[in-house]
Amino acid sequence: MRSYSIALLALGLFTYSCNAGSKESKSDTDSIQPTTLQKAVFNADSAYSYVKSQVEIGPRVPGSWEHDRCAKYLVSELKRHKADTVIEQIATVKAYTGDILPINNIMGRYNLPINKRVLLVAHWDTRPWADNEAKMQDRERPVPGANDGASGVGVLLEVARQLSIRKPDIGIDILFTDAEDYGRTEGWGSSEETWALGAQHWVKNMPYGKGQYPVYGILLDMVGGLDARFHREYFSEQYAPAILDKVWSIANASGYGQIFINKPAGGITDDHIFINRAGIPCIDIIECLNPVTKSFPPTWHTLSDDMSSIDRNSLKAVGQTVLNTIYNEPAQ
Repeated sequence: MRSYSIALLALGLFTYSCNAGSKESKSDTDSIQPTTLQKAVFNADSAYSYVKSQVEIGPRVPGSWEHDRCAKYLVSELKRHKADTVIEQIATVKAYTGDILPINNIMGRYNLPINKRVLLVAHWDTRPWADNEAKMQDRERPVPGANDGASGVGVLLEVARQLSIRKPDIGIDILFTDAEDYGRTEGWGSSEETWALGAQHWVKNMPYGKGQYPVYGILLDMVGGLDARFHREYFSEQYAPAILDKVWSIANASGYGQIFINKPAGGITDDHIFINRAGIPCIDIIECLNPVTKSFPPTWHTLSDDMSSIDRNSLKAVGQTVLNTIYNEPAQ
């Protein structure tokens, strides 16, 4: 996972941090009532098993054997869950270190003939270095990536399983982006161009014709942490406030108002920035105001980002909210 963004705004120098702001959002989170929701049933145990399967493969660092094995696993699961088509976007990208990385952006498409589509995104690679470890010798070891990587993918694999059982009224594209977590953390500034390399490649080669973009996107990142809480991420608010309102309102109506906190947080360099700039309004559901760290979860970029850091309740809250969102999205 990436760094906080630091930017110059028109009104002066403003640092976005995950404890930025405390003012309650003006959005109406009560606009959708529980009685009006068409509810699906998200299985948190199933999502947990998908997270575990990825972690058991090992760190999914681009270029590794584990990375190749996990790509095959993701493709096979999307096919098993009856995606109309599965697209593998295989390419190479250059990291800020000079490394040439083999990447594979994997997309499963559902309800392919339907023009109105929603894009669901999670990155599946893992950080090559545990650079937040206290001991220097541990910082060169790869991160297991249970929360930072596997959690979002695990939720979306369970969403895919649900789609194979019951189709929504809209088209769904599930995108697993690669090489998100190879970015630079040291030095001044966000170094945003060093992150989300797979997403940057994908937006230049999207499988959409003119006028066929998804109406919006939802990115899931670090959504499985212990007792996680999700605030309204800054760039999501800037690019796609109506989508934030929609999703947070549905979370509230789904019984997760204490988990989806209707207050602002800082700006995060993540896949959604490049998707937004490509013309698809996209929000980021991400834990970035942890009560202990006041930023990302304590396991971020450490060797402790293993299955002990995964909370079924967090997976359930996010997955149920996403399912309720897409099943309640009107066809037109």
